[in-house]
Amino acid sequence: MEPWGVIFDWDGVVVDSSACHEKSWEALADEEKLPLPPDHFKKGFGMKNEWIIPKMLKWAQDPSEVHRLSRRKEALYREITAKAGIELLPGVKALLENLKNNGVRTAVGSSTQRENIDLIISLTGIGDFFSAFVTAEDVHLGKPHPEVFLKAAEKLSLPTHRAVVIEDAHVGIEAARAGGIKVLAVATTHPRSTLLDADKVVASLTEVSVGLLGSMITH
Repeated sequence: MEPWGVIFDWDGVVVDSSACHEKSWEALADEEKLPLPPDHFKKGFGMKNEWIIPKMLKWAQDPSEVHRLSRRKEALYREITAKAGIELLPGVKALLENLKNNGVRTAVGSSTQRENIDLIISLTGIGDFFSAFVTAEDVHLGKPHPEVFLKAAEKLSLPTHRAVVIEDAHVGIEAARAGGIKVLAVATTHPRSTLLDADKVVASLTEVSVGLLGSMITH
């Protein structure tokens, strides 16, 4: 059979890190004495800090200051996560094992910084399941631009029609579709009824098999 692969978003697909991310934004706002709208987290979910800070929060416009705030926010996230601990979402480990056993190529395609992913890998031990990583540092254009998924497919040495993206965020679904990649949405972050622009929608990865993902691949 012709090779194919699966590209996993990270936050909300592999781990539920939303509480720690929200706390880190709150900690940064408190530390810097900056205003934080009550709906900020939902609006910015899945987007790069480099967009959230200047465009949505309007905290800074100078690139060096945006970078400083972004790095500090992620450092706070890692401190909070390391202290609280984190678990894989239901079905993740079993799906990764089944994909590996069936020779399916897997990658991470995420707006998250690589240091964050490395921390989670050290806490959960799932690093060996992925053969490629594309993270915030590897892309210039954040989701909904498809760059992150196009680069992940390229790292897996696969054409886009031989890959499936697993996403939980609206901007991620939009990015996959913009890149011409089939997308399975998991309703961990948003209600299932709002994810119908994906090719398939599941409540959790416990519902997902290698066969289901393989059936989404086009020849």
